[in-house]
Formats: sequence, C-alpha cells, structure tokens
Amino acid sequence: MATILLDQVRKVYAGNVEAVKGVSIDIADGEFIVLVGPSGCGKSTLLRMIAGLEEISGGEIHIGDRVVNNVEPADRDIAMVFQNYALYPHMSVYDNLAYGLRNRGVAKGEIDSRVKEAARILEIGTFLDRKPRQLSGGQRQRVAMGRAIVRQPAAFLFDEPLSNLDAKLRVQMRIEIKRLQKALGTTSVYVTHDQLEAMTLANRLVVLNHGRIEQIGTPLDVYEAPATTFVAGFIGSPAMNLIPVKAKEGGLALETGEGLLAPNGHGVAQAILGVRPEDLVLATDGVAAPGGLSLEMTVIAVEPVGAESYVHGTVEGLKDDIVMRAGPKTDYAPGSRLKLTAVPEKLHIFDAQTGARLNA
Repeated sequence: MATILLDQVRKVYAGNVEAVKGVSIDIADGEFIVLVGPSGCGKSTLLRMIAGLEEISGGEIHIGDRVVNNVEPADRDIAMVFQNYALYPHMSVYDNLAYGLRNRGVAKGEIDSRVKEAARILEIGTFLDRKPRQLSGGQRQRVAMGRAIVRQPAAFLFDEPLSNLDAKLRVQMRIEIKRLQKALGTTSVYVTHDQLEAMTLANRLVVLNHGRIEQIGTPLDVYEAPATTFVAGFIGSPAMNLIPVKAKEGGLALETGEGLLAPNGHGVAQAILGVRPEDLVLATDGVAAPGGLSLEMTVIAVEPVGAESYVHGTVEGLKDDIVMRAGPKTDYAPGSRLKLTAVPEKLHIFDAQTGARLNA
C-alpha cells in the first residue's frame, strides 16, 4: 500500500490543448478516491498519467516515497482495472489471473496460492477452468479485478470498470468493489462519470470540470455544501434547482420580485440560489418558512420512480423548470399551482459571476 501525491500535474496535447490544468491531490494510504465529472473533464487522462500510460506535461506524481514521472508503468507498483475487462480470450480464468505473475518470474507455488486466494475473495473459484466467453459480464469483471489483486500492488486504478454492465449488476458490483477495497485496504483511485456511483464508493470525491478541481470532500460534504454551481448541478439526482435572485430591500428575491429571502447577509446585488428537490415542500396554509424561500410552481409533469415522485414545474420569470421531491402516490394534474417553501438552512447561495459558494 502507498500514498499517492499529485502536485500541480498538467497535461497539454499538441495544439496547446490543456486537458489537465495544475491538479493537486494528496491521497492517503488505503484511501478510496473517486475522480468524477462529465466527459472531457480530464479524469481519465489524470488516471492514465498516474498509471504512466500518458506522459505528464508538468508537475510531479509521487507513489509512496518515489517520484514516478519517468518510471515505466510496469515499475510503478500499480494495477489497473479497465472498462472492457481486457482478458485474454484463449486463456482460462486461472491463466488470465496467473499470466502477469508468470511474466514477473514469481514462483509456481506462490502463483497458485495468490490465484486461489483471489478466486476465494471474489467467489470465482468454480470458474477457474472456464474461458472468458463462458462467463457473464459481472463474472468477467470479477476476473479483471482478480488479476489486479494477485499483483498485490501499492495501488489500484479503476477506469470506469462498471460502464458495460446492466443497471442491476452495476449495483451489485459497486457493493462488491467497496467491500473488497475495505477488506484489502489498498489505496484506490476510481474514475467514473456516474455521480451516484461516485457517491456510494468514495471516501472522498474529486469533482473535475474542464481539467480543474472544483471540489474535494467526502460525498456527504460535497452533497450538502457544494463549492460551486457546477458541483451543485452535477452531484445529486435530480440536480439541485439553481435560481437567479437579486437584492431587494435588504434581502434576496426572484427576478420577478417574488420569493423574498431575508437577510442578504452577503451584500450581493445578484446571486444564484440553490435548493435541493427534497428540500422544497408545500407551504403550510400557503405561508412560507420565515426567512426562507417562497415560490409558486405550475405543475407540468409528475415522474413516479417507486418510493417517491418528482414533480416538475415552471415558475413565472424563471427560464429553467424546477423539481420537487414528493411521496410515491403524488398525482398533481398538469396546470396545478403549488405554493412551495424551503427553510433558510436548506438554501445555498452562490456568486452569480464566479459560481462560488457564498454561505457556510
């Protein structure tokens, strides 16, 4: 096991295209870090630079007590798990697991011991004589993880390993990966564009946008106190409602003048108000929470998703629709008008110009 330190790491491609813009992350020994963000944000490039599959254009990468900028991938003491499994189709599961160890000259008895232990941990012992084509997608991914485990590396690197699996199997494999990483205690860096996957797996999230870090924190911290409007809109499903507001009589109000918040403690002329769908509730007797948000929404659709429903609607003067979470049997007719509120402590205030968070 080892720490991983990224110090002002940059990647510039031909044509002066800067894909990673001075990223610094300090990953503790045994920590599970998830790099999350939309396509093109630089997360896979960052992972490939840690692995040594991409040259870095600036900065330093440390694995343990070594600077590995110029160290070959095979000598970095890391193991990767890829999206496409990367198994040898003509080899049995046993030989797929053993192949890398044989190439390193590990003794036959040690190879057999490591392969069988990995198979036991991953519950694939009955598949050792099969070829990859005889396995399901989930079983193949277990074999891919087993090949990483037998290496006994200082760190695991996961490059969107669940993307090819169906929804049910992805849930099962998320639980499996989390259990496995906790049991082994190996430092792990995991890349995904799926914010739900990121939230359920990570000790800490690194939210990336256009090659820069927007926020680093525990999943709960990032969800409850997003540092920017980008994080607020990306983390959470459905996304946080983001509403333009302006100063009015010492408070903040919608552009229409409605929905007064008091007070405007940040002294801004314009801001972005954020409120999670679960924090919007029906106003009791039409009266808003003191100092909180007041909205009147016109329902356009109700989205039932089992244990709950999401009510989508419009608010006069707002360009974007807003979403409220409601109970499973909610059935508002389109065109219904609902008076909504949210208490002050559930509101998020962001700078309208920079997108940075203003309230604690």
